[in-house]
Amino acid sequence: MKLLKVGIVLLAILAFSAFTSLDNSGYKVGDIASDFNLENVNGEMVSLTNYSEAKGFIVIFTCNTCPYAIAYEDRIIALNNKYESKGFPVIAIMPNSTTASPGDNMEAMKARAKAKGFNFPYLIDKDQKVYPEYGASRTPHVYVLQKTKKGNQVKYIGAIDDNYQHPESVNQKYVENAVDALLEGKPIKEEHTRAIGCTIKV
Repeated sequence: MKLLKVGIVLLAILAFSAFTSLDNSGYKVGDIASDFNLENVNGEMVSLTNYSEAKGFIVIFTCNTCPYAIAYEDRIIALNNKYESKGFPVIAIMPNSTTASPGDNMEAMKARAKAKGFNFPYLIDKDQKVYPEYGASRTPHVYVLQKTKKGNQVKYIGAIDDNYQHPESVNQKYVENAVDALLEGKPIKEEHTRAIGCTIKV
């Protein structure tokens, strides 16, 4: 009986960990994010400096293989549809080791981007140097940046919304709320939420 209780507790901890991001390393809200130069699925190298007219960015660490990331693909496309023209394009980055997760290699990324009709850059963090700098620990994990005189300032970190399973039942659209606030020059009410998703594979 005691072993059963211990097993139940361990399962609960594992299940809870899928919904949380407990890593305190990386950027905090208010930090200035460094630029990167990563390969896109079309073979081009992409940096934030390529977007001279942008007001900021919706940087999303995501992948092909995580069920949470897959569940959010249409919503990520919708985010870019809504905000790219307003100056906040989506920049998606695949952070997983392709040795540990072969389904996330560049060829698979190209196929996924084509099949889904991704309308945003889908970059590979091949050397796994960018995601630790940001502090990303899950897929998907979002960082909303705003261009300032000092650089690209982190304004929001966390989840896309509050219901990964059922888009129609979402109550809080965290990323949309954050970007809308920035566009309106208002404070962001929730600057940090817990990322929901799979652990990044190393």
